[in-house]
Amino acid sequence: MHDDRSLVEARLRRVLDERLRPAVYPESVPLEVAVWHAPDEPVPVAEGLAAEPEPIAVGDRWGAPWGTSWFRVTGTVPEEWAGRTVEAVLDLGFDENMPGFQCEGLVYRPDGTPVKGLNPRNQWVRIGAPVEGGEEVRLHVEAASNPVILDYHPFLPTQLGDKETAGSEPQYRLARMDLAVLDETVWQLVIDLEVLGELMAELPVDSARRWEILRAVEKALDALDLQDVGGTAAQARVRLETVLTEPAVPSAHRISAVGHAHIDSAWLWPLRETVRKVARTTSNMTALLDDEPEFVFAMSQAQQWAWVRDHRPEVWARVKKAVADGRFVPAGGMWVESDTNMPGSEAMARQFVHGKRFFLDEFGIENEEAWLPDTFGFAAGLPQIIKAAGSKWLLTQKISWSQTNKFPHHTFRWEGIDGTRIFTHFPPVDTYNCSMKGSEIAHAARNFKDKGVARHSLAPTGWGDGGGGTTREMIAKAARLRDLEGSATVAWETPAEFFAKAEAEYPEPPVWVGELYLELHRATLTSQARTKQGNRRSEHLLREAELWAATAAVRAGFPYPYEQLDRIWKTVLLHQFHDILPGSSIAWVHREARRTYDRLADELNGIIDAAQRALAGEGTRELLFNSAPHGRRAVAAGGAAPAVTEGRTTVTGRPRGGHVLDNGVLRVEIDARGLVVSAYDIAADRETIAPGQAGNLLQLHPDFPNMWDAWDVDEFYRNTVTDLTGVDGIAPEGHGVRITRTFGASRVSQLLSLAPGERRLLVDTEVDWHETEKFLKLAFPLDVHAERYASETQFGHFHRPTHTNTSWEAAKFEACNHRFVHLEEPGWGVALVNDSTYGHDVTRTVRTDGDRGTTTTVRASLLRAPRFPDPETDQGVHRFRHALVPGAGIGDAVREGWRINLPERSLPGSQEVAPLVSVDQEAVVVTAVKLADDGSGDVVVRFHEAHGGRARATLTAGFEVAGVTATDLLERPSADAAPLRSEGNEVSLRLRPFELVTLRFARA
Repeated sequence: MHDDRSLVEARLRRVLDERLRPAVYPESVPLEVAVWHAPDEPVPVAEGLAAEPEPIAVGDRWGAPWGTSWFRVTGTVPEEWAGRTVEAVLDLGFDENMPGFQCEGLVYRPDGTPVKGLNPRNQWVRIGAPVEGGEEVRLHVEAASNPVILDYHPFLPTQLGDKETAGSEPQYRLARMDLAVLDETVWQLVIDLEVLGELMAELPVDSARRWEILRAVEKALDALDLQDVGGTAAQARVRLETVLTEPAVPSAHRISAVGHAHIDSAWLWPLRETVRKVARTTSNMTALLDDEPEFVFAMSQAQQWAWVRDHRPEVWARVKKAVADGRFVPAGGMWVESDTNMPGSEAMARQFVHGKRFFLDEFGIENEEAWLPDTFGFAAGLPQIIKAAGSKWLLTQKISWSQTNKFPHHTFRWEGIDGTRIFTHFPPVDTYNCSMKGSEIAHAARNFKDKGVARHSLAPTGWGDGGGGTTREMIAKAARLRDLEGSATVAWETPAEFFAKAEAEYPEPPVWVGELYLELHRATLTSQARTKQGNRRSEHLLREAELWAATAAVRAGFPYPYEQLDRIWKTVLLHQFHDILPGSSIAWVHREARRTYDRLADELNGIIDAAQRALAGEGTRELLFNSAPHGRRAVAAGGAAPAVTEGRTTVTGRPRGGHVLDNGVLRVEIDARGLVVSAYDIAADRETIAPGQAGNLLQLHPDFPNMWDAWDVDEFYRNTVTDLTGVDGIAPEGHGVRITRTFGASRVSQLLSLAPGERRLLVDTEVDWHETEKFLKLAFPLDVHAERYASETQFGHFHRPTHTNTSWEAAKFEACNHRFVHLEEPGWGVALVNDSTYGHDVTRTVRTDGDRGTTTTVRASLLRAPRFPDPETDQGVHRFRHALVPGAGIGDAVREGWRINLPERSLPGSQEVAPLVSVDQEAVVVTAVKLADDGSGDVVVRFHEAHGGRARATLTAGFEVAGVTATDLLERPSADAAPLRSEGNEVSLRLRPFELVTLRFARA
């Protein structure tokens, strides 16, 4: 037989494009359209419906950036359409290639009842099936003219990312507003041919199945009269029945399709617009659930559910019914799909506490999976947190974006720093916006790395980010792929159903130990420094507020601010969303975030001050309140007492220029350039700075990644570096030296200080930053031979190599730490601690002259200046605090990391404050002291082993105890906990390395 394959395939493409798809709506009449433009921010639905619109015609422009326009469409169904299916086709000016990234609409009936969303791939509204003819049609569309930020030429700087700079030029042109007859037979034929054409293209050219499909398609096209598509579509479908009913082979890959709409809680739109995106999508999905009995839809992020409840009660009622029916599924059990690298220990725990509790309170549903398809890598402390929250599974997609190394598994157990293992799945479909295309389904089957031992994978199916979720076309395709020869099989299932099947068939999957590092988007650890500082400071202010409010409640009857703390926590958790905290959102988002963090700081400082005053009483004696989990200046952790300062610091001139700081513990030499050329540990007789090198070195790199400006830093940035050694001024100040420099259009002022009796050199840096596409680092070359280093993560720390033996290590050229980075040789180490930075890099060289020792350089990432999506990223004044701690063991790094993030607070008073709880082992770090969320008055204490070894400790409650219970993160009795050994108000503990424990004390 002659090979006419290409001829038939080309014929199919043209017939679909030019004859079949246009024939889906064979008849149409125009609707009358009028519009009212809201003058500023979105208005309530009732106001939009009541507004008096003005006429607008198809082809007219509408929609200033970030505006809201209310369209009224009216018309009459022609009498001659009686008995047929009629839909309104409403095209606001969509680009079908950009679902979720442009204008969107929500359709209402005149009484305010929401109907469904309008999106580029979802432009229809059902009027009747069948209609009687003569029906009057009146619909209202709340249309958002969100500008296109990520366009066909992506990453170009734009002022559209903030309402204050976006201008008022209309963004869209009204494209179609019609009543139309839907020819369902033609529509079904289109789906038949799309499924077969897409499947055919994925099969081997020499396979019999491909040729069988080709011949069936050819016969169907022969049966179709292109001048009478509607009249011949049915007989064309008959020609396809045989190939559409051939069952899949028994070994076919099995895909669990989960209806999904990944909605970024903020990104290229502000938070207020996400509220509406969620309303549009949930309206769409509840309507689709009514039409499609086998369809299942899952939505994550409790915050988004709360937005529907609080802002769209009429949609919420439909959502609640669908949840009760088991078809609209709460997923993930987190408040938002947060970043997981940067949130602190307690914040990561509270993501699950508030997320799971929302779904339990609203629906009685316990989530057992963490659902994080789009998060930019996963910290090594996360498995223990997932388990402590009562969950056991994890799904993500983003690791497939790694640029250097291909992750070796799709289904595996992920082991965290404490040994906890979580059953984890990476969907091999490699997208969280699956549309049921044949290429996606075939890719999932081919790509699945666990063939031979497992067959199941998951496909999150639907357009995200306001694209409208799953479409009827996707559902129709899935129905044909349920059991089709040549394809993987597809069935709609909930996440829990998938995980149960996957775990049952693969009880002993491979194990991956340590962080799940994304080899991409590394610059998200630095972009938008103020947002990151706001997060870090909010986390620590919340710790202080809970600690002192609980202490004051127990000791002085202080009214514990349950509702206020709950609200503040949820706001902080929202801003840990994986495009807010990472700094990858538009200017509007970060402008609002700065204001929010300032407001929260005022509230939290108010709680802290009120609680401490209730504890201190009236008096003039200066009391230091120590919020850190370790004692300092003779004040116990969690207590208050007069502070003790020992020793003195001298600041003297250096013969060759510069100054010497000496406090009897450290001797620090700062040269005339303002660089640290020596940091000498007097007791250890050991130099910290590598020979011939200088610390406190600010280094400036060009920073123009190949893509994803706010997200990425590419390794070639290191090829060019400028050391900032010029000095405008250097002079003693207090216990230190003030240095000022200028570079480019920017200015930096640093205070290097050495407090009496302390083993840390404080580096306070203020930068007035006005660079673009530059990367600023703070470097310390250390005389330490270390093959690995530790960086803090949630409830512990994680070791990374300092070498680049393999591509896996080389790819980690920028990594995350929380409060410290620590390096050591046996018996002696160095820590670099910080109060607000996350990104860093560590490199090593061997000196070829002199002692031939090893120089290990630690650099903290301070600032970037990408121009997309916020062209003014980080412009202005920033303040950072770091401390170099020579002679530090890992315990010193932990302690100093806490200390720098919890500055001392002093208050006059008369009463010293004993800690509400205390621990007799420094390796056991208390991360939270609070009252139980249920309002019972019980005291909840969370702590972990922080040094990476086994620990024995006694935890003592500073109040009368009626009983103590080990709990999960949600403060429920834990089934996994070992029996507690307690007597009176003391609990004896044995902890494994990095073990996390939550105890609940009932007060007598």
